[in-house]
Amino acid sequence: MSKLVVRCFGVSLDGYSAGVDQRLDQPLGAGGAAIFEWFFHTKTFRAMHGTAGQADGETGIDEDFAAQGFANIGAWIMGRNMFGPVRGSWPDEEWKGWWGANPPYHVPVFVLTHHKREPLVMEGGTTFHFVTDGIEAALQGACEAAKGKDIRLGGGAATVRQYLAAQLVDEMHLVYSPAMLGEGENLLAGMSLPALGYRVASHVASLRALHVRIERA
Repeated sequence: MSKLVVRCFGVSLDGYSAGVDQRLDQPLGAGGAAIFEWFFHTKTFRAMHGTAGQADGETGIDEDFAAQGFANIGAWIMGRNMFGPVRGSWPDEEWKGWWGANPPYHVPVFVLTHHKREPLVMEGGTTFHFVTDGIEAALQGACEAAKGKDIRLGGGAATVRQYLAAQLVDEMHLVYSPAMLGEGENLLAGMSLPALGYRVASHVASLRALHVRIERA
């Protein structure tokens, strides 16, 4: 049976998962890249992005979590902001995501939006489906597409918060990096995870981050 999981979700020490002023030249907002420094050094990241002129990447705790983040995933759900910087109604269909012609998902991806758009078929098995009927409709579509595999819930923070508030997230892996953004998209402000039925299942530190696994009790 499919589970809805959050994996490799970066958070700063002061609780932000993205900085302010997201735009084309800074997809994670001002300073937001600092919360993913742990990921940029891994073999998984280097293999996904074909980083030229660098070593194959590091192994160890961070790499183990990075690789697990893509294991047994049959579909993704993400918010409109994670798909791109375009706001409001789609002026055209020129924007096809941050990732080029062959995005790193290779499964159906369900994008939450208020504005209709036809499915976008990309190379490598990724098709973006734009869902205007809310989080439960996106989850239903993802469950059907995943065919028993897990569904990974991507960013941004607002998207994760909606699914947490509805108690639909089964497991969550947060990665706390030693960086402070000061402002931006706060992941858990004003939320009581214990009241929603979540508990810390495990935690482990690497040289670059603290990995925390949270599950529904």
